[in-house]
Amino acid sequence: MLRNIAWVVVVVCAALIQTTWPDFLKIQGVTPELVLMLVVYFAIASGEERAMFTGTLGGIYQDVASKVALGHNILSLVIVGYAVGRISTRLVTDHPAVKAGLVLLAGVAQGVLYTLVDYLQHPKDTLVITTIVSVVVPAAFYTAVITPFVFIALDWVFGERKQPQGSVT
Repeated sequence: MLRNIAWVVVVVCAALIQTTWPDFLKIQGVTPELVLMLVVYFAIASGEERAMFTGTLGGIYQDVASKVALGHNILSLVIVGYAVGRISTRLVTDHPAVKAGLVLLAGVAQGVLYTLVDYLQHPKDTLVITTIVSVVVPAAFYTAVITPFVFIALDWVFGERKQPQGSVT
């Protein structure tokens, strides 16, 4: 119960920080995707179901706080959470580079999905390729760079340390 409350608090705080303090987090005009990072963390640590719930909760907050139709962030985060959760069962995800690589790929996938859905609703408003190259890829890279530090803090908070194979708890 306490762990679930901590999960809700962390997801809502990450979404709150990402939507209310984007200038505080910006480096060279790029903001990290904190909720996406949590989606990937919970996909690796707890599986695709927790990742999808994380994407739903964080996506709802992001959609309500932004000026887009309800569902853009939810859809892209839930799809990415499911995919990363399935992929992480097939990978050895103990190394920080693997985790950062998953965050990079998830960031690009989430950004592409979000941009495509937005383009389908407003075809003349944005150029898809320009948005992906100038916004999505740098944001995914920035998010991947800070991943090891955030994952260490999340491991400390949630205690999601995996036991070595063959050990008895």
